[in-house]
Amino acid sequence: MIKALIVDDEMPARNELIFMLEETGKAEVVGEAGDVPSAINLIKSHSADVLFLDINMPGYSGLQLAEVLKTHPNPPAIIFVTAYSNFALKAFDVNAVDYLVKPVEMERLLEALDKVDKGRGAKTPAAIVEHGAGVTRVTVNKGGKKHFLSSADITYIRARDDYSYLYTDEAKFLSTTSLTSLLEQLEGYGFYRTHRGYVVNLNRIMSVESQTGGTLKLTLNDPDHTEIPVSRRRVAQLKQAMNI
Repeated sequence: MIKALIVDDEMPARNELIFMLEETGKAEVVGEAGDVPSAINLIKSHSADVLFLDINMPGYSGLQLAEVLKTHPNPPAIIFVTAYSNFALKAFDVNAVDYLVKPVEMERLLEALDKVDKGRGAKTPAAIVEHGAGVTRVTVNKGGKKHFLSSADITYIRARDDYSYLYTDEAKFLSTTSLTSLLEQLEGYGFYRTHRGYVVNLNRIMSVESQTGGTLKLTLNDPDHTEIPVSRRRVAQLKQAMNI
């Protein structure tokens, strides 16, 4: 069964969706909330697969909550349920799985649940290892000394001619190994080459933003909120690796 949370400021709308989800036989509603602050507490206290989220609510909007959830370590999939169709593009900018317009049709609800179900099966592709769940060591140089970096501590790597710079939250280290060779060494530990000059730790990505020309910009969860480009030809593969 898919575990679902519902956030909508209108109780009749929540009750109707609860009834429909029960009718599908595929989902179990494990919690509900009428505003964003209550929803945040709900998400923290419940392990859910999907969040059915209204957009227009008093105080904070559903879109604002979705932005906050980008930094959540294991956020539920988001399905927006709203009376307005004009927010669809913004909804998918925050990585929504689907966008349902009220009154919700059972056929569309089933389609949305199928997407969530498929996403659950693909949530941890082989290219991604949860931070700390699997590590290797990389040898680097700094101050005339050799250091041994845990792969989990590396936020990103940048190419410099035939060498590479590896960045952690505390420092920058030089490696005499090329970016290509480092990526081969880090295969299976959650790293992805976004651009000819960059490799990132997928577990340290805080947000993904679409750019003109079909490229992406990543913001990393590091002290500088470093921005990393994603070349157009690598966008589809990155989205697949991150299940977005």
